[in-house]
Amino acid sequence: MRILGLTGSIGMGKSTTADMLADQGAAVFDADACVHRLYEGEIVPALAEAFPHVIKNGRVDRALLRLAVVGKPREIALLEKIVHPAVQRKKWEFVAAQAKAGTPLCVLDIPLLFETGDNKRVDAVIVVTAPPDVQKARILARGGMDDGQAEAILAKQTPDTEKRRQAHFIVETQHGLAHAERRIGVILRALNI
Repeated sequence: MRILGLTGSIGMGKSTTADMLADQGAAVFDADACVHRLYEGEIVPALAEAFPHVIKNGRVDRALLRLAVVGKPREIALLEKIVHPAVQRKKWEFVAAQAKAGTPLCVLDIPLLFETGDNKRVDAVIVVTAPPDVQKARILARGGMDDGQAEAILAKQTPDTEKRRQAHFIVETQHGLAHAERRIGVILRALNI
């Protein structure tokens, strides 16, 4: 089984690219979706202890959590200490299950691929990118986040230029879906998948 790391900063089009890979038969582990499931289940008790005001109806209110941690290094470190080990465990359980099932391609869709060192644990890395103005417009179009919050999140991530430098493959998303789909095809052919 080949394992690809898929990453890109917020607003770059990573989720859409992951969907394209899934359409080509890849098994995709979505780290963000995993975190959202964890916020509704097994890590709620630990987060309730660390950030009691962000728990509503037995689950994490993500908007309240974002307000509690963005731009606050101590709080971010505490959140990561709770979340990251659980995500790591779920990710490798997923990979093991895919290997056992004989899946030919497993994609790890991880926003913090480089930051967590997971780029060293995959066969190749795809970085999804777009120009800064496109990225910013996408982030703000999502709603629920202002310029300051977006900048705080970007400050925590490896810069796009560095991600592109370390990538095996790059998918530029500002050219539209058809262009990105063609690029995915090129990448899969290059990997003999």
